[in-house]
Amino acid sequence: MSPGRIGPVTPALLLAHGAGGTVRANFSPLIPRLSRKRRVHAVDFPGSGTTPRATGPLDLDDLADRLVAAAESEERFAVVGYSMGCAVAVRVARRHPERVTALVLTAGFAHLDDESRERVRQWRRLLDADRAELARFMLSVALGEPFRRRLTAEQTAGFLELIALTIPPGTPDHVDLVQRIDLRDELPTLSVPTLVIGAKHDRLIAPDATRAPADLIPGARWAELDSGHSPAVEAPAEWARLIEEFLDSLPVRG
Repeated sequence: MSPGRIGPVTPALLLAHGAGGTVRANFSPLIPRLSRKRRVHAVDFPGSGTTPRATGPLDLDDLADRLVAAAESEERFAVVGYSMGCAVAVRVARRHPERVTALVLTAGFAHLDDESRERVRQWRRLLDADRAELARFMLSVALGEPFRRRLTAEQTAGFLELIALTIPPGTPDHVDLVQRIDLRDELPTLSVPTLVIGAKHDRLIAPDATRAPADLIPGARWAELDSGHSPAVEAPAEWARLIEEFLDSLPVRG
């Protein structure tokens, strides 16, 4: 294709999951649809899935390089980040600007505002407490209120059981990293096409914090999902549509 022609911007897509998540937990409903046009690559960060837990504090540069290594055969790629994974996606673009064609940042933040920081601190404290109490807290912040109100008692009990049983061992390390993230100086230096997606009913990351990357990244687009902090559960089809339409709208380079 010639420069400026509209079409799929890249044959490859990298997925960066969130804190306390895995590729499967955060993206599995989207992968079949996203894979129709693009080769999709992802990696579970240390302490998630089958990846061993780190022996020291997590580092964004290391996570970014792990993600890029998963797509070693790809010359160029777009990156979709979710929650903590947004910071990883940004760092990929900073470390590999010649390879990144676009960013999609969902339910992320430039840094934690006071309201979000207190909820994340509570999450971290509860990781050392009773799993049932942790599950109740996570359910309260992970799902939007409209979605939670529609759940039956049986469905709520099922979610609580699933959360308690599937907390990755590296979650404390992930949450510690979340509390250290500050991208306010990095975001204005990005020159890659970016879509920032907020979650209208997010109860973990405050709406203003999620909107901040769109305000800081030059030329970034903004969209919002009618969901809480778990769009893969609450609005997977709409989330996938926003990603695809954004990537398809970009002119092909080269």
